[in-house]
Amino acid sequence: MTVQPVDYDDIQGLVRFGYPRLKQACFLLLRVTDPEAARAWIAQAPVTSATKLESPPETALHIAFTSAGLRALEVAEDIIEGFSSEFIVGMSSDSSRARRLGDLGDSDPGCWQWGGSPAEMPHVLVMLYAMPGGLAEWGSKAMSQAEEGFEQLALLTTSDLDGVEPFGFADGISEPTIDWERERPARDVELSDYTNRSCLGEYLLGYPNEYGEYTDRPLLDALRDPDAILARAEDAPERADLGRNGSYLVLRQLKQNVPDFWRFIDEQAQGDPVRGKQLAEEMVGRTMEGEPLMGHPEEAIDGESDPRNTFTYRSDTKGLRCPIGAHIRRSNPRNADLPPGEPGFISWAARTLGFDAEGLANDLVSSTRFHRLLRRGREYGVPPHEETGLHFICLGANIARQFEFVQSAWLSGVRFAGLSNESDPLIGNHLPREDGTTTDTFSMPVASGPDRRACGLRQFVTVQGGAYFFLPSRRALRYLSKVKVQP
Repeated sequence: MTVQPVDYDDIQGLVRFGYPRLKQACFLLLRVTDPEAARAWIAQAPVTSATKLESPPETALHIAFTSAGLRALEVAEDIIEGFSSEFIVGMSSDSSRARRLGDLGDSDPGCWQWGGSPAEMPHVLVMLYAMPGGLAEWGSKAMSQAEEGFEQLALLTTSDLDGVEPFGFADGISEPTIDWERERPARDVELSDYTNRSCLGEYLLGYPNEYGEYTDRPLLDALRDPDAILARAEDAPERADLGRNGSYLVLRQLKQNVPDFWRFIDEQAQGDPVRGKQLAEEMVGRTMEGEPLMGHPEEAIDGESDPRNTFTYRSDTKGLRCPIGAHIRRSNPRNADLPPGEPGFISWAARTLGFDAEGLANDLVSSTRFHRLLRRGREYGVPPHEETGLHFICLGANIARQFEFVQSAWLSGVRFAGLSNESDPLIGNHLPREDGTTTDTFSMPVASGPDRRACGLRQFVTVQGGAYFFLPSRRALRYLSKVKVQP
């Protein structure tokens, strides 16, 4: 098998860059009205690549499609069937998925502003970024003639809150380091230490992932790509790889009830601002300034250079410094494939087979490296005067194993790491379970005596809309726009 070099010019730049300089952004949700005109606009759209330039760009544009959008562009059904089942059926496809994702109560898809039904499902997502003051004029020019092929379903605006999310905490601190050089072994190797470095195939289709496997994606007979627009697959060189250098993109519009959150904190702290700030930080797992409650242990973590992230939870197995159910601990448990222990075969066997009691307690959470997310979200609104929240955006090559697992097992799950009837204190819905069991508490262990508990948690974050998208490579965009893609 020939390992091909990474073609940065073929990758949409959003995968590699978060565009911190491009403070202005908006996201257009479109529906196809004229497939031929839509393909013509896509063909000439100035999509930004992942190539690093001497002078960083002052604007960026990216395009992604839902499965309904690919059908609207008249892509052949057998090609669409090559994508993952989660992408094909969509985020709001059934009540079982809604339950697993925690989309209940006010977050039920039936209450969404967009994406909750076929009639409100976007076909195309266009993401526009620009330097301050430059979005309106450039965006208008970039979207010129798009009205001939699309109608606008929604316009999602964003705000620049200077690195702070609406609840008031520093955000965007912890992200995985992608192995762009492809130095990680392309095989499933058991790791005994937490690593922040992820295989390229965890985020881009067409490359081996942490299991050493290639994620399923549409591989086409070469006759369906007579002009050789698409790259050939590494794992099937005779096939044209529609997925290579593309990614799945998850978009969820999350409304944050900032006044209610701080009102709850004040009630729990009985008006004491010091106690209130401490409780809020325990719920998050970091101080409001972004410092980890774990402190700054001197740990060598592969792929991590930010001192605010050079820590694991190995020395805090009981959650005395950072509560086990804290938001950042749930979203990234920072564990390895095995619980910590002494070197040697006997120790390895005891931990692997569950004979080590301490190791067994630490083995309640799936290994982190198989479930990392690459976040690219933006805040919207300006608290406290406007409705505010987060346009949550994450990228990954496997929706089920990455986004859906983290959302259902770690964030919405009420048994995370051995906890009992607790979900994420920030974004959980905290609704009673079907058997009436309450899930509206947050426990904070203490060295001796019973846990401290915050009770009566409310739904501080509600989903306003959401969908699964495919973010194609630039070559795949040209292929999809060149001709009507039928057998």
